Amino acid sequence: MRYIDGCPPASYDASARLVEMKRWGVEHTLVFPTICILPFPTDDQPLANAYCRAYNRWIADFAADCENRVWPVAIINWHDVDAAAQELESCINRGFKALFVPPETVASKRPGESHFDRIWAICQDADLPACLHVVVRFSGAALPFADWHATSPGPIFGFGLGATGQMIPALTSMVTDGLFERFPRLNVVSVEAGAGYAPYLMDRLDAKYEVFQGMVPLKQRPSEYIRSNCYFVAEPNERTVDVALELVGQDRIMWGSDYPHIDGLADVSAHPTQAAVLAENARKVFG
Repeated sequence: MRYIDGCPPASYDASARLVEMKRWGVEHTLVFPTICILPFPTDDQPLANAYCRAYNRWIADFAADCENRVWPVAIINWHDVDAAAQELESCINRGFKALFVPPETVASKRPGESHFDRIWAICQDADLPACLHVVVRFSGAALPFADWHATSPGPIFGFGLGATGQMIPALTSMVTDGLFERFPRLNVVSVEAGAGYAPYLMDRLDAKYEVFQGMVPLKQRPSEYIRSNCYFVAEPNERTVDVALELVGQDRIMWGSDYPHIDGLADVSAHPTQAAVLAENARKVFG
């Protein structure tokens, strides 16, 4: 079986995507990489940089063929910050709408550490959202609950817990490492992990901040950074959308389908509750 055999035409054919978008009642869509959520099969950094350039060229062409109703998301090689910054600037000049951010440590560096500040500065200056998106990993920090996975607990366990298991530490690093202190206009979007975990994370971090605030350099409670700098993409069948809108912010929640992945929404025409509000939030952030 070839990779393409499991892909619906709308995932790679522009005309087919436009037909589906009309049927779904969706005006614009943000497109994240599929193959590129896997680790690059090389330690050759120039080759990894070339992978990024090739994908970005392809998705830019795909978006152009979709009458600019499909918004492309840039990928970069986080192991080579200088090359990544150069490629990111090129993508911004070509009209990309967001940056793909893997929720993991890279070369033992957390995403909130100053090592990546050149990338974050470019995003802030260009008003380009940085999107934390779930990745597929077979080892390392982005494989949450590794010892549990070694017992083969099944797909509900892996798909159900993997997303927030990646997202919570990555987003927490951005808050507790002072990323939003250094870049107060940076927008970060949590994608493919739902929105229901956001109020819990805000309360949990705030509770620990009250105990340890004398040991950390934060000027505000963690929840305040999340409310001012972070957005969350709800899934259509989430029952916590109304609560997330109330506790995180009316302008902080969007929605996504994860089409065409196996655990995503097969029929995107099934819009969630508050779909109009969530869609308008996305338009404001990405449009």
